[in-house]
This record gives sequence, structure tokens and C-alpha cells, in this order.
Amino acid sequence: MDKRISVIIGDITKQTTDAIVNAANTSLLGGGGVDGAIHRGAGPPLLEECRTLNGCATGEAKITKGYNLKAKYVIHTVGPIWNSGKNNEEEILADCYKNSLSLAIKNKITSISFPSISTGIYRFPTDKASKIALKEINSFLKKDKTLQSIVIVCFDKNTYDIYLSHFD
Repeated sequence: MDKRISVIIGDITKQTTDAIVNAANTSLLGGGGVDGAIHRGAGPPLLEECRTLNGCATGEAKITKGYNLKAKYVIHTVGPIWNSGKNNEEEILADCYKNSLSLAIKNKITSISFPSISTGIYRFPTDKASKIALKEINSFLKKDKTLQSIVIVCFDKNTYDIYLSHFD
């Protein structure tokens, strides 16, 4: 595993990386879980900017300012809803990471924090999701030297333990 990747238990809204990734819904207008927490932390200007983006397709990513967050930017990506793996969920989740990382590079971001995308209310199995996340991040870092720090911010110890079990 690339040494620029770390896994922690914490609150993604408190991260000091250049950007944090929002596990958003397609409207980008806020919701529950990580999405709601980021919108609350950033304040009303985030919602106003998101209204100008015309939503975001599943697997894609869009960027906004961070407003009242410590992070300068929020990269919004829409993860797949788990449906027994029958609708290309694994490939779509991989796209979330690839597109978020590409958008970070395009915006000269050198540090980024990710949540465990789609493993909350979208019910993507955390074991599968963590393998995909780590594979995509590690693969991206082999080709790109711009990113200096990638933090995977786990909401709880169970998620953290699962990510660590795939951290080799």
C-alpha cells in the first residue's frame, strides 16, 4: 500500500486536507449521513453553489468550495446503491474514486479525505467497498505524484477495522 494513504476514525467535516469527498446523492442538495454533515458544516453557501451544478450522475464527481469547513474544497461524488451487485455497483464505486481523484488533480489539490462511499444508507458491503477504494486509490497514486496525502476517514471502529484488514 502506498505510504501516502492513511486510515483513521473520525469526522470528515473536521479534516484539514485541501479537499474532502462528499458521498452525495444525485441532487447534490444535501441529505443524511456524510452528505448532511458536510452541508451543515459548510453552511448555506454550499447549498447555493450546489444548486448551480445541476446535480451529479452516479459514479461522477463535481467540485465546490468548502465554505465554513476546514477543507478548501468539497468533491461531491454519487456512489451506487447496493442491489446484490447486479447493476455494476462495483465498477460504479470504482468510478467514484477515479473521478474524485482526477478532479482533485485537475484543481491542484495535494491532500484529500474520503469517507467510505456507499456503505451507509446505500448498503454497499463495507468489505467489498474497502477493497475497491484501496485498490483504486493505490492504483491512481502509482501513476500520479501530485497527491501527497489521502486520508480515509471511517465513521466507526468496525469500518476502520475492515479497511485496515485490507491495508497491506
